[in-house]
Amino acid sequence: MKPSIFDARTGGVLLHLSSVPGTFGVGDLGPGAHDALDWIARTGLTWWQMLPVGPIGPGDSPYASTSSFAGEPLFISIDGLVRDRLLPRSALRAAPALSRGSSRYAAARAAKWPRFEQAFESFRRKGGLRSSSFKAFERRQRFWLPGWRAFMKDGQGLHAFLQFAFDAQWSKLKQAAAAKGIRLLGDVPIFVSLDSADVQSNPSLFRLDRHGRPTVVTGVPPDCFSADGQLWGHPHYRWSEHRRTGYCWWIERVRAAVERFDAVRIDHFIGFHHAYEIPGSATTARQGTWKRAPGHELLGAIERALGSLPLIAEDLGALTPPVVALRDDFGLPGMKLLHNAFYGDDSGEAPHRHPQHCVCYPGTHDNDTTVGWWAQLQPAAKARAQAYMGWDGSDPAAQLNRLAFTSPANTAIVAMQDALGLGAEARMNLPGTASGNWHWRLQSRGAASLRPDAAERLRSLAMLTGRARATARSRAR
Repeated sequence: MKPSIFDARTGGVLLHLSSVPGTFGVGDLGPGAHDALDWIARTGLTWWQMLPVGPIGPGDSPYASTSSFAGEPLFISIDGLVRDRLLPRSALRAAPALSRGSSRYAAARAAKWPRFEQAFESFRRKGGLRSSSFKAFERRQRFWLPGWRAFMKDGQGLHAFLQFAFDAQWSKLKQAAAAKGIRLLGDVPIFVSLDSADVQSNPSLFRLDRHGRPTVVTGVPPDCFSADGQLWGHPHYRWSEHRRTGYCWWIERVRAAVERFDAVRIDHFIGFHHAYEIPGSATTARQGTWKRAPGHELLGAIERALGSLPLIAEDLGALTPPVVALRDDFGLPGMKLLHNAFYGDDSGEAPHRHPQHCVCYPGTHDNDTTVGWWAQLQPAAKARAQAYMGWDGSDPAAQLNRLAFTSPANTAIVAMQDALGLGAEARMNLPGTASGNWHWRLQSRGAASLRPDAAERLRSLAMLTGRARATARSRAR
């Protein structure tokens, strides 16, 4: 197996950027993100995993982005723009309600956008659009930035400036993370939205009719969670055109992701081998069929262009031997979910079945919190879990965090909600529903805050199970 960034025994925390504390209605790259970084450093863990950070789409979903390359402007910190002297300190004043409760995207947009426009005018007036740093940014992002500007009808340069500001603030966060020994783990959705700069700029790469309507869309078939399946509605790829261009768009997409993050999870990895294709006119996912995708060609082209791939294969779902072979041929770790480990004896998701080269989670953003999961778990599965762990059923989040960290898996990651022991009210997403998701956020105080006691518990667990960073271990001696 090829050497991998995931060969070492490490741990981490799953926390989306929108969920960090903040004063403008949604988490961003400001002080709240750096506070979260300090908290993760205190745990002694290595990874901070986020969901996609591109421009959010319908239902505030990070998985329905309008660009595979751009950053979400709401993640730009007003504090950062003040520090750059593009806004006065008075711009930091916001309605107190915006700092409390869940993420409020519409309210955040209403509060931030006038400030963005003011900062842009200041930037433009000071000659920022002609500066060497801005010109260098435009050169680095020349593959996608013109298309994004055209999509946003950006005649004046506001949207180019916002991407420049996002990039600068992201770089500061990544540098701060590296200084603390923290690595950032991102997420790349396999498909893109019809209403996106990607499709507008590269229509030939997608299966569209002459009016720009998708002839084939994506989803997953009916299962125990959804009688109609999931109709995602993303236009499917015209793989013949990707092959003709040497998979250039994919190479640049992954290049951008691994420049932003230290490693990336590929969402719905099975779609690289076979994807569920649904007629563009369908109203449910019942009518689809599985069709092959050129995964070996695609990943091979990316690997030749970029070198060893620091990717995690999200291989949950209809996992078949060819998908396993594709994953293993490129040395990618797959995923194991402990929430799925107790529905039968000797489950493949149970830790005694975990290979070293995988990533173990109690649950992901698509699952209920562990406390919520345990409350709804069927009695037979509860009995099996308690027998497996020799456990009395108390404090389920702490127990599954411990089980994840003791797994043979090289990498173990727990959601922040589970690190804090929160209930179902803190769930991030319920698959198959179009609203009410993606809104959970840390608070400045209370049970849902960056509590020192929770960081210390994770630190002790990391030390006990060999997952603490070397610097954390040396300080403990």
